[in-house]
Amino acid sequence: MDQAELTSEQVLKRDIPWETYMSTKLISGTCLQLLRRYDKKPESYRAQLLDDDGVAYVRVFLNILRDIYKEETVEYVLALIDEMLAANPKRARLFHDNSLSGEDTYEPFMIGVVSIAMVPPYNSPLRAALANAISTLLINFRLLWKGNWFIEEKCCKILSLIVSARPKNQNGVVANIDDPYLKRESITTDDVLKGLVDWLCAQLKKPSHPSRGVPTAINCLATILKEPCVRSSFVQADGVKLLVPYISPASTQQSIQLLYETCLCIWLLSYFEPATEFLATSKTLPRLVEVVKSSTKEKVVRLVVLTLRNLLPKGSFGAQMIDVGLPQIVQSLKAQAWSDEDLLEALDELEEGLIENIKKLSSFDIYKQEVLLGQLDWSPMHKDPHFWRENITCFEENDFQILKVLITILDTSNDPRSLAVACFDLSQFIQCYPAGRVIVTNLKAKERVMKLLNHENAEVTKNALLCIQRLFLGAKYASFVQA
Repeated sequence: MDQAELTSEQVLKRDIPWETYMSTKLISGTCLQLLRRYDKKPESYRAQLLDDDGVAYVRVFLNILRDIYKEETVEYVLALIDEMLAANPKRARLFHDNSLSGEDTYEPFMIGVVSIAMVPPYNSPLRAALANAISTLLINFRLLWKGNWFIEEKCCKILSLIVSARPKNQNGVVANIDDPYLKRESITTDDVLKGLVDWLCAQLKKPSHPSRGVPTAINCLATILKEPCVRSSFVQADGVKLLVPYISPASTQQSIQLLYETCLCIWLLSYFEPATEFLATSKTLPRLVEVVKSSTKEKVVRLVVLTLRNLLPKGSFGAQMIDVGLPQIVQSLKAQAWSDEDLLEALDELEEGLIENIKKLSSFDIYKQEVLLGQLDWSPMHKDPHFWRENITCFEENDFQILKVLITILDTSNDPRSLAVACFDLSQFIQCYPAGRVIVTNLKAKERVMKLLNHENAEVTKNALLCIQRLFLGAKYASFVQA
């Protein structure tokens, strides 16, 4: 069967020849006894065995993954472990029991299906040539890159749970590499986590499985992004931008779960400054707002509101939130019947924070953030004569930066509303700024606006025409041209 479509249920129907493995000394007699007691037994019975002697069974599973390379058996044991952890994730702590302190509990999920026979002998020149590659593969999980999706998925999920369940003081060496050709002598927990992050980012870029690759990656990220070093590695790998497309309103149960776990990742990243810097310059905020406006799932709304509360005091988020109309959305959310106390408290805090930001921000600050986001709308300031009179000199900041961004929007935006508003604002600048016509002409805006005269949207063509008329007439006569 194609491993890409293999399920745990199908794998666990197999009969594994444990007795044969014992006769060939691949497992011990004690191991065989434990397997006979555990394998194919009812869930409640197996749960009791794990409660009574869970570490012994973990040791058995680890030994099998280290010593047996038959793919069907590896899949079977991984399915057993996955089933064990799915029933009770706290069982991941068993892998860190003191009695296992002399063993590397991560290694089987990193190199479990790579046979030593695949590595060239010590006296082979090929071994020396491949030394660095072997070391890298150890860190980047040879098992995960093996091409068997079932094994990749199970190893990724299991490894994420195990490494996240480790004691807080366990961040040292987890594996020693006894090979004179290898430059690296040890693997640390951070190496394990970084290798896992690299694999997860690769799945988000180019999934190994068309429908399960991305959900698996995001599910694992939601588990391990609690780790500060993971957040750092994820940002360095440019992973944040890979999550943003999945912040989108969902309807089916499967897509709602993916959205929830994506929002969980963003919430975890909202505590990490380098990540928030990227979030501030991407489309993350408008996407989060769209989700919170349309979602009926309380757990999704809760996560988004908690994320917005975290982001509010950072950088330019306060102005951006006001610009996208979040104060009104928060009022609407507060009017709904929510049962989650954390959500209600977060809504109150978010509303208070937004009110404080509105008091601090000038109208031009709000306008500036709207332009920099590139998503323009007919908010009141655009057609307010007082706004233009009071703030026209503010356009001079940073060598007319905002004016240049408006002109760039004419080139890059596909949104008719943004194009129409940008044309109107340029016409307002021409009318209100003494040298507006000259500056706009020098910035080569005329050619861009002229192209929009043939736009299919009537709102765009109307405001493009207004801009061109004022550009040709100049400030002296521009006021006669009505918007």
